[in-house]
Formats: sequence, structure tokens, C-alpha cells
Amino acid sequence: MRRILVVEDEEKIREVIVAYLRKEGFEAHEASGGESAWSELANQPFDLVLLDLMLPDMNGEELCQKIRTAYPTPIIMLTAKSSVSHRIHGLSVGADDYMVKPFDPQELIARIRTVLRRTNQQELLADRLEYGEGRLMIDSHAKQVFVQHKPISLTPSEYKLLLVMARNSERTFSREELIELVMGFEFDGDSRIIDQHVKNLRQKIEEDPKNPLFIRTVFGAGYRFNGGSL
Repeated sequence: MRRILVVEDEEKIREVIVAYLRKEGFEAHEASGGESAWSELANQPFDLVLLDLMLPDMNGEELCQKIRTAYPTPIIMLTAKSSVSHRIHGLSVGADDYMVKPFDPQELIARIRTVLRRTNQQELLADRLEYGEGRLMIDSHAKQVFVQHKPISLTPSEYKLLLVMARNSERTFSREELIELVMGFEFDGDSRIIDQHVKNLRQKIEEDPKNPLFIRTVFGAGYRFNGGSL
């Protein structure tokens, strides 16, 4: 059964969508805001997110970008904004499809099935990420990491940190960004905990942790994953 997260602050609309999803055989979960949606995503995997852009606690486009950075989960945006420029912008920040309110629930179900079919085909090609001519390999389907073809043991936070950075190779992340993506919005500790996670990761995946090839420090900015040639 495919699991779908419905992020919509209007209760009546959310109830209608959830009812149709369950009628069509989907497992539907609900979130009324950005922070609650992020917590749901951190606690369990979803096959698709239906994301309303007008949320009470966060801009929906901002949440879309955060989801896209941390997870491969497909996203269908739901919005009352119908102009071409709004649709183009929504797709440019990471949405897989875009539906304008009001919409026919049957059309929404059809769009969901289409996006799921397309992303399923893509996932077959993206289960394994390899770097350094195969020296580092991440099997995102099995949630297993290999160094020199040998499996290594990572904590859940270490694995998520590595996967987020590897999927966004060459992007520099601040500590605060990594805290939100790995630990969640509700984390209220010291952002320097990311430094310890990076140190632990380097010990496990780098040949020389003091001169890392994969996880680079960008002084004054944060960290960047080197996915190119070593």
C-alpha cells in the first residue's frame, strides 16, 4: 500500500483528499503545517507528498525545497495560484506536478498514479550512488554504505547526513541547514553536533580523515560533499 502525506491546513479540504486516497487504496497521513509535515517525514518514509503552498507556519515552496534536498519523495503542489509564472516557479523549486484549486479529486488520483509510475522507473536507476570510481557506494534502497566494497556501520544520523550531502554533491551546507535536514526543526541542541557527526563519518569513509576527499570543510560556511573525481 502506497503511503501518501497530505500537507494541507484547511481541515475540510484535507479530509476530502484523505477520504479519496483511502477509497483508492492508499495509506493517507495528515499534516496541517510545515513543521508537523517535516516531523512525519523524519519518522517514516512516504511514497508521495501532496503539499499545499499556503501553510500557517512556513512557506510551502520553502518546505518543498527542504524536502527535495533531504528526500527523493515526489511532490505534487496544491495551490489557488493559477498563473503560468506561479506554476513554473513551483516546478522549478522541486515539485513533480502542480494542481490548482479547486480540482476534481479523481483527476488528483490520476495525477498521483502518473507521478508514482514515473518516479518508480527513476528509482530503479538511482538506488545506488557511487563516488571515487566505486570507492564509496551508497545503496539507498538497502540503506547500506560500502567503502572499498566492504559494508560499514553508520548511525541513523550519520547515514542521513551522508545521503543528504551526497545527493546534493558540490553544494555547501551550513551547520544550521544540516541540523534541520538531519535532526529536524524540533532539535534544540548545539549546532556543533554536526561537526561531531562529520568527524565520525570521516573516520568511517575517508582513507585519511585529516585530509578528507569526500566531505570537505568550507571555512566560514559549512561542509560540502565532493562527488567528482578524486
